[in-house]
Amino acid sequence: MQPREPLGLYYEDFELGKAYSTPRRTVTSTDIVNFACLSGDFNAPHVDHEFCKAQPYGEPIAHGPLVLAIAGGLMCQSGINDGTIIAMMGTDEWRIHLPVKHGDTLEVINTPSEKKLTRDGKRGIVVFDREIRNQRGEAVHTMKTSCMYRCRSAS
Repeated sequence: MQPREPLGLYYEDFELGKAYSTPRRTVTSTDIVNFACLSGDFNAPHVDHEFCKAQPYGEPIAHGPLVLAIAGGLMCQSGINDGTIIAMMGTDEWRIHLPVKHGDTLEVINTPSEKKLTRDGKRGIVVFDREIRNQRGEAVHTMKTSCMYRCRSAS
């Protein structure tokens, strides 16, 4: 089988300051329950409806790491990384600004803020200012995410 040509963006393709948007995805109650089962995190804010009624958010909320995982999936669905990403290098300055509830629809806006080549010049690191927004355009999570990409010149 012949290897297929990557469809994603190479290191050189990313423009500093240009926002790259993902498709959207609605968070469901099933997502929240499944993540609790997968992670073992059955803390009351995620699974106890009676507890949540007495909290400002009023109903179970999505786990922070669930929202982060959904953002990663949306990045994949955007096609930006298809065949060109090598690795996620880290997430810094992760902040949770608002709760995410079932029925909230999320999208991710990634804006490259830094780029640097690796020492061998065959790969490059792109640092993104990542904003996860709900259906009202509110930032629910923000962070800086560093990813390593293939260079077009090394392919």
